[in-house]
Amino acid sequence: MRLTRLIMAIVAMAAVSPGLAARAAGFPEHPVNVILPYPTGTGPDTVMRLVGDKLKGYWGQPVTIENRPGSNYWSAVDAFKRGKPDGYTLFQTENWMIALQRHIFKKLPYDPDKDFVPVAPMFQATYFLTVAADSPWKTVADVVTAAKADDGNITFGSSGVGSAMHMGGAKLQNATGIKLTHVPVKETPQIFVQIANGELAMAFGTASTAGPMLRANKVKFIAIADKVRNPNFPEIPTFSEAGGPADFVHKSWLALYAPEGTPKAIVDKINADVSRALHEQDVEAKLASIGFTAWTSSPEELAETLAEETRAMGEIAKSQNISLD
Repeated sequence: MRLTRLIMAIVAMAAVSPGLAARAAGFPEHPVNVILPYPTGTGPDTVMRLVGDKLKGYWGQPVTIENRPGSNYWSAVDAFKRGKPDGYTLFQTENWMIALQRHIFKKLPYDPDKDFVPVAPMFQATYFLTVAADSPWKTVADVVTAAKADDGNITFGSSGVGSAMHMGGAKLQNATGIKLTHVPVKETPQIFVQIANGELAMAFGTASTAGPMLRANKVKFIAIADKVRNPNFPEIPTFSEAGGPADFVHKSWLALYAPEGTPKAIVDKINADVSRALHEQDVEAKLASIGFTAWTSSPEELAETLAEETRAMGEIAKSQNISLD
């Protein structure tokens, strides 16, 4: 797999010349631009601006945020690809873009293996299986039993084909052998309104997206798609504890990438400073308030995680016949 070669290339770049090391020590000497495929005010944008403010303090240089939403993220990717491999152009995106799009589009305007150098993971958002507050379902086992009895007629909502919410439902079908009906909904908040009204049966939601309807007691979480419980929702069992598939995990995660050819010493400096920023007390508190968890690790570990995610998403897309072509 080309991703495996990418990991090896990152490791091989570790031995930098004294000149490159000096460049990294002085980095940055002018503003750094981060391109996002998300609108202003979204969760990823909020986190990137928080971290950017911290980096500005560390570096003494501005960190500008360039929002380019829409077009399957491709407008943002096009702008990113025009950047030089010097650390001054970065790209923030989620696992679904780089790990999944290659499996659901026949042709992409970018090479997910060659165009992106993993720099720094930023945060994770874990999903909860969400149903109406008055739903008779109390466990994942209840959902699976009902779905087997009503083959294919139980609905789950998502923000679109290939979205994280869609892949959660696809992953559940893959893991249990049940059949569900996927219903894309243009506006994510409306998914949980429709669940509360009985128009949809369920969805995979985060603490951020489902939070308003949860706090209004219109929907409920019956399980968290993780191996451990969330400390902010200690009463919500894991999928395994709720009678679902063992070790069922469904998360979105976001990370920073640089253009191919960016020096390893600069990649490592950005990684270290982003990790430092994410563990500042006020940043961690803000992440928790919007349902996110800081995630920090090395560029090599990020590349390995991406490789595993790519493999897993490919299997699900193939088995569930998910395509956008």
